[in-house]
Amino acid sequence: MDLFSSLDAEPARKRIDELTQLVDRYNHEYYMNDTSLVSDYEFDALLRELQELERQYPELAQPNSPTKRVGGEVNKTFRQVTHRFPMLSLGNTYSMEEIAEFESRTRRLLEGTAFSYTCELKYDGVAIGLTYKHGQLVQAVTRGNGTVGDDITANARTIPTVPLRLRGDYPDDFEVRGEVVYPFEAFEAMNRRREAEGDAPFANPRNAASGSLKLQDSRECARRRLEFCMYFMMLPPGTALPSGSPLLSHYGRLQAARDMGFRVQPHIRECAGMEEIKAYIDYWDKERWNLPYGIDGIVIKVNQTSLWDSLGMTAKSPRWAIAYKFKAARVATPLEHVSFQVGRTGVVTPVANMQPVWLGGTTVRRATLNNADFIEKMDICEGDTLWVEKGGEIIPKVVGVDLSRRLPGAQPVAYARCCPECGTPLVRSEGESGYYCPNQDGCPPQIVGRLEHFVSRKAMNIDTLGHERLEMLYRAGLVCDAADLFDLRREQLIGLGSEEGSAIQERGADNILAALEEARRVPFDRVLFALGIRYVGEVGAKKLARYFHTVDALMQAGVDELAQVEDVGEKTAVTVYDYFAVDAHRRLVERLRAAGLQMRLEERLLSDVLGGKTFVVSGVFEHYSRDEIKQSVEAHGGKLASSISGKTDYLLAGERMGPEKRRKAEKLGVPVIDESTYRSMIGDETA
Repeated sequence: MDLFSSLDAEPARKRIDELTQLVDRYNHEYYMNDTSLVSDYEFDALLRELQELERQYPELAQPNSPTKRVGGEVNKTFRQVTHRFPMLSLGNTYSMEEIAEFESRTRRLLEGTAFSYTCELKYDGVAIGLTYKHGQLVQAVTRGNGTVGDDITANARTIPTVPLRLRGDYPDDFEVRGEVVYPFEAFEAMNRRREAEGDAPFANPRNAASGSLKLQDSRECARRRLEFCMYFMMLPPGTALPSGSPLLSHYGRLQAARDMGFRVQPHIRECAGMEEIKAYIDYWDKERWNLPYGIDGIVIKVNQTSLWDSLGMTAKSPRWAIAYKFKAARVATPLEHVSFQVGRTGVVTPVANMQPVWLGGTTVRRATLNNADFIEKMDICEGDTLWVEKGGEIIPKVVGVDLSRRLPGAQPVAYARCCPECGTPLVRSEGESGYYCPNQDGCPPQIVGRLEHFVSRKAMNIDTLGHERLEMLYRAGLVCDAADLFDLRREQLIGLGSEEGSAIQERGADNILAALEEARRVPFDRVLFALGIRYVGEVGAKKLARYFHTVDALMQAGVDELAQVEDVGEKTAVTVYDYFAVDAHRRLVERLRAAGLQMRLEERLLSDVLGGKTFVVSGVFEHYSRDEIKQSVEAHGGKLASSISGKTDYLLAGERMGPEKRRKAEKLGVPVIDESTYRSMIGDETA
């Protein structure tokens, strides 16, 4: 007999309320105060009881029930939301002198006014905004472009340190900002689990946190053990605060937020001036590695919120705050051996395999050595101790050798002579820094690598086929090239991979076939990019497609004609010509054409209304994303440049464009146009 079958609605409602309050209380004490009031067994029993009651009485389930933390919602698309208050970036610097300039400038602007600063840790995570109404979480949104972000409410609810209901006193309607971080211990545990399951480990905690927030299945997000650290409270404009309210200062708002149930860093400090600010920075520059999560700097803010308006904003950031960024972390660790990896184009990359060392929040075991020239320039020998840095606190890179620890008689690292995967002798073209394997049709990493490139987001965007599935299809003998993908049948896919424990189910097979069908509508320039011709990137593929219009014209072009295409130099022209000179490549193109892929530029892309004019695009736009407006320029015959020069025809300026670009445009006599003028130019008056 079901334990709850005898309960009618009213007793069930009371029990749901009671369980909700209990579980909320135990969660708060555990995650905020590191206190376990009940055993794990007792807690799990209460949570299961609440889940069962909500299953039997779904109409009684509360919107922010603690059971939401377990996840369960599947979100195929993330709705875009306009921020009530823009999520601006802070100005930042690596220079203590610039921090001193900020402090003296602030003191000068506020002359005669008493004020202080707050110093706090700058989390190395993902910024989000949480909106609360009447004490309930109603929405969670990513930073996005600062104006528009993605609604990630379902995933945010699974983070234990995101309060679903607030405690004590709180404003009726307000927003908090904070950072979602991946604690080191949880990150390492997740990577161990992924490796055990045959998945690639995450590169670093920040990227893992970002990807976790965009997972379609909130249950998987719940498994990731993310944490939310609140650092900012925003009240609606016009909010009246009584004299003495703690909400009149940034420091007071953070303390009040802690009482509401938010996790607020305990390390925030009020500082009177530069001497105390510098002491705080110096302390945490040394102590940051003892924290359970990553930080990449210190944020300094004017504490009194009433002074923020008078200090104002620059075009990009507030004048009442600045971020000091720590310099890249560096450690020394012994080289164990050098291995060699083969990429999709056959290029062989040497990799330093080192004794594991803790660096910038992750355990580093490997770092690229780039190519033979790099090894020679660095004078790397077997058994050397290498200096390793994290570029931008993300990618580990070898920056030198500790010669004082070199072993007597150490021999230079010998570069591979044969492909480590297929045994083919490596070749090195004149003027090239790297060696490559010429066995492109028989070397497994090259074959799978080309398939990965073909399905990648900026190429065919077939997101249902990742590395593991492509390897599985290749090992099963179902695919050897891109055209084979479009011959796949449902019955071939279902059950594939059962020996690895990750068999493709019926729905998975249907999703793969649906994505392949959608790929048949991908524009010609992206199909061309997807072919993976050496030196032909996204931009080059667009320019080749626009110049030749069809794949047939492109295949018939000689080196001289190819080299006439803007920004396609002789080296790229030769590789394009050589690619299409191979019969197997021509056969691949014909098979892709027969599969229904686009092999000519669509007529709508041939508008020449902008007639080869060069645009620089900057700022935020109302009717387009930045990528969309750039695509629009190219679709109407225009060209794009990243910086303003005498060859620029127009500066297309959106909101919050930096003043420097406008000054340079005016100095060079480049017309500055807004979004409305641009839409008139292309005849788009209806957007």
